[in-house]
Amino acid sequence: MEREFMEFDVVIVGGGPAGLAAACRLKQKAAETGQEISVCLVEKGSEVGAHILSGAVFEPRALNELFPDWQEKGAPLNTKVLRDDIYLLRSAEKASKLPNLFVPKTMHNEGNYIISLGNLCRWLAEQAEALGVEIYPGFAAQEALLDENGIVRGIITGDLGVGRDGQPKDGYTPGMELRGKYTLFAEGCRGHIGKQLIKKYQLDSEADAQHYGIGIKELWDIDPAKHEAGLVVHTAGWPLNNENPGGSFLYHLENNQVVVGLIVDLSYSNPFLSPFDEFQRYKHHPRIAQYLEGGRRVAYGARAICKGGFNSLPKMVFPGGALIGCDLGTLNFAKIKGSHTAMKSGMLAAEAIAKALLTQREGDELTDYVEAFKASWLYDELFRSRNFGAALHKFGTLLGGAFNFIDQNLFGGKIPLTLHDNKPDYACLKEASQSAAIEYPKPDGKLSFDKLSSVFLSNTNHEEDQPIHLRLTDPLIPIGQNLPKYDEPAQRYCPAGVYEVVKDDSGQSQFQINAQNCVHCKTCDIKDPAQNITWVTPEGSGGPNYPNM
Repeated sequence: MEREFMEFDVVIVGGGPAGLAAACRLKQKAAETGQEISVCLVEKGSEVGAHILSGAVFEPRALNELFPDWQEKGAPLNTKVLRDDIYLLRSAEKASKLPNLFVPKTMHNEGNYIISLGNLCRWLAEQAEALGVEIYPGFAAQEALLDENGIVRGIITGDLGVGRDGQPKDGYTPGMELRGKYTLFAEGCRGHIGKQLIKKYQLDSEADAQHYGIGIKELWDIDPAKHEAGLVVHTAGWPLNNENPGGSFLYHLENNQVVVGLIVDLSYSNPFLSPFDEFQRYKHHPRIAQYLEGGRRVAYGARAICKGGFNSLPKMVFPGGALIGCDLGTLNFAKIKGSHTAMKSGMLAAEAIAKALLTQREGDELTDYVEAFKASWLYDELFRSRNFGAALHKFGTLLGGAFNFIDQNLFGGKIPLTLHDNKPDYACLKEASQSAAIEYPKPDGKLSFDKLSSVFLSNTNHEEDQPIHLRLTDPLIPIGQNLPKYDEPAQRYCPAGVYEVVKDDSGQSQFQINAQNCVHCKTCDIKDPAQNITWVTPEGSGGPNYPNM
């Protein structure tokens, strides 16, 4: 099929911190060297920031390099971290505060800011457009555009106006080819095309297995008397444990708002565990409830995060392009931060592309990006944190925490051994017969809530009459295999009520996919024990519309 096309020097997929930083840096380098570099950035959300979800405590190191005058330009970094409170929750009622002396250095946040990453990305988009970047929100990159030699030459956007049956409807518009001399993929964690490229080019052949968590987050307006702008609270322990690990955060923003969230490690073993319901009961712990009681929940969302770190980094480049940000896996889980590292990776890739275009080495692999990465503070930071996640997986919260304290505080992250964890998260599930069922309390409508009312607050919307974007390789597996072995965990690991096991008129179990509810967290693509679910992009602008998240 003949498609319309547009040609650029560089095509960037994804309007998160990595993609936007890369776009800005390309235009800055063009101005410095007198080049003309045309840059196009596509974003599947209805606007830049609509699909951005992060804690977020932000380290401004990369932003300082990209825009040294960001304060004068009005970047939305308004709340400096006041202090860190870290607790071990020992039960539903008890907690012990960790003395500052025993906190790993990576968990100290002096000089950082509590922000809305979505709002920072909106600001970065303004800077990018002012520099001449063409940004197209509402356009979902569906697949990479490859030439006959296997070189990536851009992307193809998704068709618009296709019915549930796969047939064109009135107003059908085929996707466009956006052609680029280089293409950067900045889709975020478990990027749809990034996943395909990693497989096609075997980019992960020498890397450890990637590991993931699911982060569930709410934004609250709270009683001004309980608000302490700049306070950062982290917890470990209850309601999770060594078999089903994770941790939480509660950050005090400006304007009497807090963000509260739970990160559940997707290596959890109990198929009856529901990350959403663990988060709801977590908010009832006295240490957390003291801030939320009397407040009002105003937003909800969920997103998977890459947490494998240095040891899980795939090869960064392939013919015609590169992976950046969380598509590559640059999050530093020891800090629970990935925005500054994503930005730096995008900036390094941009500088390598600008150099390649200047010397007319188009189509070559971006080896300069790889070399610049190895010489950067980003490499050093990720290397120093390489053992953090593996230690927690192998030794549990207490012993793993002790190992990390020794590694980070005494050895500066350079302890002379490297821990490896090569068991994929989906393979960690035990069978239902070996696991204890979990009975979750009913939500009270004050601190805890149900999934559907939560999805409503995410402002999620999809065109109903379109192909389901959650694809089953074998439609028989959910009921025939996952239900008897694991009590079909999809009905619990999804934080948006997308997957249900229902009875038909004859009493037979059926697997139902409510794709309209999907908040694009990618957990199903990661955690399904049969690796039977593939998340692909729905029509552009579908999904959540997060404000201030």
